[in-house]
Amino acid sequence: MESEQSGMKFVETLNKDDDRSWDAVSSEIPDWNREVNEHYWEPGKQLLKTIRSYQYWRARGGPVAFLMRRMAVLRHRWWSIVSGADVPLSTSIGGGLLLTHPTGVVIHPDSVVGVNCLIFQQVTLGAGGKKPGAPILGGHVDVGAGAKILGGVRIGNGVRVGANAVVLDDVPDHSTAVGVPARVIARQQNNTSGRAL
Repeated sequence: MESEQSGMKFVETLNKDDDRSWDAVSSEIPDWNREVNEHYWEPGKQLLKTIRSYQYWRARGGPVAFLMRRMAVLRHRWWSIVSGADVPLSTSIGGGLLLTHPTGVVIHPDSVVGVNCLIFQQVTLGAGGKKPGAPILGGHVDVGAGAKILGGVRIGNGVRVGANAVVLDDVPDHSTAVGVPARVIARQQNNTSGRAL
């Protein structure tokens, strides 16, 4: 009985810690520190760095910009192979994206990824769902391993998508969606903190 109670307290502590870290991430203001390479061998961050570099130089003209774009394309190909991810150079990605384990991540070129999102391995953001088009993720969306978000769906701010979920419909702000097909299982009403349940 006593060990059961201490186990429950431990789980409650974990949940509180998770909620505090969830509150600390904005769904509107990008946290560029999340993209900083602390070690050279972080394939997800290196891949993202090549995309940022390409998009920066694409917006500029002249021979230097042309050469820098070419370098970014070569580096992007290298890090795409190393990471095992397919994230096109033209994808609209908000600041603060984390590709913690990028292996198997596939993102449609027309997808939009909001600020401070977290995408785990084997995630697909693609076409082919009920709605035409590509997914649009709001700010601070966490997408669990193996999840598939298909078609022109909108995922609101502060949403958590469970592992292996298949999302075919829009998901409202500050919700948790799980299952095949995904359904909303939790939603915080009048959420001002940006925290989901």
